[in-house]
Amino acid sequence: MRHALLHATGITATLVYAGAIVWVYATQPRTFQDVTQGARVAAGAYKVDSARYDTALSLFHRGAFRAARGEWERADPARADARTQFYIAYAFYREGWGRLYHDDALYGQGLQAVDRALALTPAGSLIVDDPDLKMHTAAELKAELEKGRERSWGDLNPMRVLEERK
Repeated sequence: MRHALLHATGITATLVYAGAIVWVYATQPRTFQDVTQGARVAAGAYKVDSARYDTALSLFHRGAFRAARGEWERADPARADARTQFYIAYAFYREGWGRLYHDDALYGQGLQAVDRALALTPAGSLIVDDPDLKMHTAAELKAELEKGRERSWGDLNPMRVLEERK
């Protein structure tokens, strides 16, 4: 009986150790802080810094999109909150939108952020109830970002100057 318990303990310890090594190789954390943060996300104990989030939201509503994105990145360093990633994507959209052209680099980064938001949403559709936004779902935002990156003859239309930013 004693040998069976010793063998079971050894096998369990070996499997836990092997799982930890596979997890480190899969996530490739660069610092010990990344390791602890990844463990909190995996355990479901990860929380967004609400003070930084609120500061970023007020910056966003005042039109300081780059500063707002920086605060959101610090509020959600693990990029594990869908709502925060949605707002980061929206900030890229707002900053990259122009009457004569759209900034493809900012729109590309916005697409990456909205894809992260969608991947973090269990139902696959994220809805944000903010009365100051004209697009409330991640799907609408993604479609608008993709449309802005497309090249077509419609880009040469002078009436495009009258388009409204969402």
